[in-house]
Amino acid sequence: MRIGCPREIKNREYRVGLTPESAKELVSHGHEVWIESGAGLGIGATDAEYTASGARIVDGPGPILAECDMVVKVKEPQAEERAQLREGQILYTYLHLAPDPEQTADLVKSGVVGIAYETVTGAGGSLPLLKPMSQVAGRMSIHAGANALEKVHGGRGVLIGGVPGVMPANVVIIGGGVVGFNAAQMSAGMGGQTTILDRNPEVLEKVGTHFESRANTRFSNEANLLDAVSKADLVIGAVLIPGAAAPKLVTRAMLKEMKPGAVLVDVAIDQGGCFETSRATTHDDPTYIVDDIVHYCVANMPGAVARTSTYALNNVTLPHALRIADMGWREAMRADPHLAQGLNVCHGKVTFPAVAQELGYELADIGEILG
Repeated sequence: MRIGCPREIKNREYRVGLTPESAKELVSHGHEVWIESGAGLGIGATDAEYTASGARIVDGPGPILAECDMVVKVKEPQAEERAQLREGQILYTYLHLAPDPEQTADLVKSGVVGIAYETVTGAGGSLPLLKPMSQVAGRMSIHAGANALEKVHGGRGVLIGGVPGVMPANVVIIGGGVVGFNAAQMSAGMGGQTTILDRNPEVLEKVGTHFESRANTRFSNEANLLDAVSKADLVIGAVLIPGAAAPKLVTRAMLKEMKPGAVLVDVAIDQGGCFETSRATTHDDPTYIVDDIVHYCVANMPGAVARTSTYALNNVTLPHALRIADMGWREAMRADPHLAQGLNVCHGKVTFPAVAQELGYELADIGEILG
């Protein structure tokens, strides 16, 4: 199979779909790998390193999008990339389709076979291809929030850990999954007064046992949520419904009850955000203020620590890429139902239930597609 990896063009996105080591693995399986010139520079990987791995360097994304059987990326294809995708081509990347009707319509029109990292499952309903980026984003959310809390950025002027004689910041984390757990690790480690809200008693028990007295847990209902955010200096939105748009848990009305200069960090922004007032921002212009509350809603947070993120991502995406390339996508999905959960669009049809429901598409039967 001919596999291509273009340079990411989303704002300040420095990650790359394939590392030189991953390219070498694919080549060793007998596949042809094309890398766009300069695609790896954001992680410190030169064209020479890719060439040494057996890959071919091409100028621009055009040859990859026109001639490769499978395109491996990190972020969802931008409009100019989507216009070049073609019928039957495999697109293997993060897609986050539910809150993005324009991208979904373009991918349906193109006829591409869209396999989304974020909906590939693992044992026990886990999301192993999403997990490493959730770990990164969860940890980064506290760094980003601490920076936004500085007065120069519009925040309250509060230090997360405080100092002797001065109270630490009150940090509220909505969601105790991978993002929330990692955010809590950072917050508690920095000395923040940390509270985790979740609706799952098992999650609350797990995080409560882990953090003991270093963090508090609360059941997430409307009353508890309002009470928590009204006292917070920093709120981390870390909720996820796999493949679906995030629920809007913090309403605009709640902002009126918050402390002026408090900060909201919406890690769920890729799925539309979990705050009513959230809108996607970029690393160039990461924050904005609504009703005196600072919002940080960067949609590709892990791109700022590109080398760590890329290698963590390749660790989990490469095994599936190898199976898809070796066996073909249909046979690979027949052999692995977890991989089949990653199929979101295929030959002009929507195949993932949450996307079809959210955007009003007829749901195609994946069993029939796999034949």
